[in-house]
Amino acid sequence: MNLGELGGFLFDQPLLAITIAAILLAVLAGMLAANRPRLAHGLRNTAYLGLIGALLLTVAELAGHNTRSEAAMWLDRTRPASVEGDETVIAMRVDGHFWVEAELNGTPVEFLIDTGATYTGVSQNTASRAGLAPDEGDEGMVLDTANGPIVARKGTASSLRFGGIDANGLTVAIAPNTEVETNVIGMNLLSQLASWRVEDNKLILVPKTSDAQIGPNRGA
Repeated sequence: MNLGELGGFLFDQPLLAITIAAILLAVLAGMLAANRPRLAHGLRNTAYLGLIGALLLTVAELAGHNTRSEAAMWLDRTRPASVEGDETVIAMRVDGHFWVEAELNGTPVEFLIDTGATYTGVSQNTASRAGLAPDEGDEGMVLDTANGPIVARKGTASSLRFGGIDANGLTVAIAPNTEVETNVIGMNLLSQLASWRVEDNKLILVPKTSDAQIGPNRGA
């Protein structure tokens, strides 16, 4: 292997390159310690920083491959949806679900796209942040959740926006904070789209109209 091939190999292996460079600096520092102590001290500290950096990158890489770890979820944070033509595209996160950054009444909110949920739903804390209150005269409704049935209140969101989707007057279930922590986008929004599908680990949403407006839907 000549120097060009070695350089290309190390370029493709940044962790190995950083580790080798740090070791060489540490060796050089040892050789200069007697005659150039200040320089040796600086080289040794640089070598330590390089090794620490390589260690942190290794941990991050391992966490990224462990899809069930909290570190992997943190590294793969929820992002806004992208718009490709008339389609809104949401990438699958490492947990195997589709999450999206949306705006509920203009307030940033993280939502899970849940095709098993009848209604779009939020916690009481999220509803308060977004200025979403129960509808007047609403007596509540029973929803089935993973933790069993809960009593939620119905509210009407002025707007729910993400990507090219703009839902107005959408029914939203407001759940007690002690019962539900995850905000979900349910079928009362998805059913108003022209279509939705999953391709190559991406959820693709297509609105019915060119302006992507979804009208009021108070559910049944």
